[in-house]
Amino acid sequence: MRDDEGEAADIMAGDRRIARADSALPDSIIPDATYRPVPIAWFTAAFLLQMAMLTFLFIVLLAKPAWITILLASAATGVLGAWTWDRGMKAAGTGWQVATALMLALQLGLVCIGAAARL
Repeated sequence: MRDDEGEAADIMAGDRRIARADSALPDSIIPDATYRPVPIAWFTAAFLLQMAMLTFLFIVLLAKPAWITILLASAATGVLGAWTWDRGMKAAGTGWQVATALMLALQLGLVCIGAAARL
Protein backbone atom coordinates (compact mmCIF):
# COMPACT_ATOMS: atom_id res chain seq x y z
CA MET A 1 0.00 0.00 0.00
CA ARG A 2 1.39 3.40 -0.98
CA ASP A 3 0.40 6.91 0.09
CA ASP A 4 -0.02 9.91 -2.24
CA GLU A 5 3.74 10.56 -2.29
CA GLY A 6 4.62 7.02 -3.33
CA GLU A 7 5.94 5.94 0.06
CA ALA A 8 4.73 2.91 1.95
CA ALA A 9 1.71 3.85 4.06
CA ASP A 10 0.86 2.73 7.55
CA ILE A 11 -1.86 0.11 7.84
CA MET A 12 -4.71 1.65 9.81
CA ALA A 13 -7.78 0.29 11.56
CA GLY A 14 -9.90 3.36 12.08
CA ASP A 15 -7.84 5.82 14.14
CA ARG A 16 -5.38 3.16 15.28
CA ARG A 17 -2.33 2.17 13.29
CA ILE A 18 -2.05 -1.62 13.38
CA ALA A 19 1.17 -1.92 11.42
CA ARG A 20 3.98 0.26 10.17
CA ALA A 21 5.19 0.11 6.61
CA ASP A 22 8.74 -0.65 7.72
CA SER A 23 7.82 -3.67 9.82
CA ALA A 24 4.37 -4.91 8.85
CA LEU A 25 4.00 -6.01 12.47
CA PRO A 26 1.35 -4.72 14.88
CA ASP A 27 2.36 -1.84 17.15
CA SER A 28 1.72 -4.10 20.11
CA ILE A 29 4.76 -6.13 19.06
CA ILE A 30 7.04 -3.33 17.83
CA PRO A 31 6.04 -0.01 19.46
CA ASP A 32 7.34 3.34 18.33
CA ALA A 33 10.91 3.61 19.54
CA THR A 34 11.64 6.11 22.27
CA TYR A 35 14.54 6.31 24.66
CA ARG A 36 13.49 5.02 28.05
CA PRO A 37 16.34 5.10 30.54
CA VAL A 38 16.23 2.31 33.04
CA PRO A 39 17.08 2.50 36.74
CA ILE A 40 20.02 0.11 36.39
CA ALA A 41 21.75 2.70 34.20
CA TRP A 42 21.39 5.36 36.91
CA PHE A 43 22.42 2.88 39.61
CA THR A 44 25.51 1.78 37.69
CA ALA A 45 26.53 5.34 36.84
CA ALA A 46 26.21 6.36 40.49
CA PHE A 47 28.17 3.31 41.65
CA LEU A 48 31.05 3.81 39.21
CA LEU A 49 31.26 7.59 39.65
CA GLN A 50 31.19 7.33 43.43
CA MET A 51 33.83 4.61 43.39
CA ALA A 52 36.12 6.77 41.24
CA MET A 53 35.48 9.96 43.25
CA LEU A 54 35.97 8.36 46.65
CA THR A 55 39.10 6.50 45.56
CA PHE A 56 40.55 9.74 44.23
CA LEU A 57 39.65 11.68 47.39
CA PHE A 58 40.97 8.97 49.69
CA ILE A 59 44.35 8.81 47.92
CA VAL A 60 44.76 12.57 47.51
CA LEU A 61 43.85 13.24 51.15
CA LEU A 62 46.01 10.53 52.74
CA ALA A 63 48.31 13.12 54.35
CA LYS A 64 45.41 15.23 55.63
CA PRO A 65 43.38 14.72 58.81
CA ALA A 66 40.70 12.03 58.58
CA TRP A 67 37.83 14.45 59.20
CA ILE A 68 38.65 16.27 55.95
CA THR A 69 38.48 13.01 54.00
CA ILE A 70 35.20 12.05 55.67
CA LEU A 71 33.68 15.51 55.14
CA LEU A 72 34.64 15.75 51.46
CA ALA A 73 33.64 12.15 50.75
CA SER A 74 30.25 12.79 52.38
CA ALA A 75 29.76 15.98 50.37
CA ALA A 76 30.71 14.23 47.12
CA THR A 77 28.33 11.39 47.90
CA GLY A 78 25.51 13.84 48.66
CA VAL A 79 26.03 15.71 45.39
CA LEU A 80 26.19 12.46 43.45
CA GLY A 81 23.06 11.15 45.16
CA ALA A 82 21.13 14.34 44.37
CA TRP A 83 22.29 14.19 40.75
CA THR A 84 21.22 10.55 40.48
CA TRP A 85 17.78 11.33 41.89
CA ASP A 86 17.37 14.30 39.52
CA ARG A 87 18.35 12.14 36.54
CA GLY A 88 15.33 9.93 37.18
CA MET A 89 15.88 7.70 40.18
CA LYS A 90 13.06 9.54 41.97
CA ALA A 91 10.62 7.98 39.47
CA ALA A 92 12.15 4.50 39.72
CA GLY A 93 10.76 1.67 41.79
CA THR A 94 11.27 1.61 45.53
CA GLY A 95 13.66 -1.33 45.23
CA TRP A 96 16.00 0.64 42.97
CA GLN A 97 15.84 3.66 45.25
CA VAL A 98 16.67 1.60 48.32
CA ALA A 99 19.45 -0.28 46.52
CA THR A 100 20.99 2.99 45.30
CA ALA A 101 20.84 4.62 48.74
CA LEU A 102 22.36 1.53 50.37
CA MET A 103 25.11 1.32 47.78
CA LEU A 104 26.01 5.00 48.20
CA ALA A 105 26.01 4.61 52.00
CA LEU A 106 28.07 1.41 51.90
CA GLN A 107 30.81 2.89 49.74
CA LEU A 108 30.90 6.04 51.85
CA GLY A 109 31.03 3.88 54.97
CA LEU A 110 34.04 1.98 53.65
CA VAL A 111 35.91 5.21 53.02
CA CYS A 112 34.98 6.48 56.48
CA ILE A 113 36.22 3.27 58.08
CA GLY A 114 39.47 3.53 56.12
CA ALA A 115 39.94 7.16 57.10
CA ALA A 116 39.04 6.46 60.73
CA ALA A 117 42.40 4.73 61.17
CA ARG A 118 43.97 8.20 60.93
CA LEU A 119 41.80 9.75 63.67
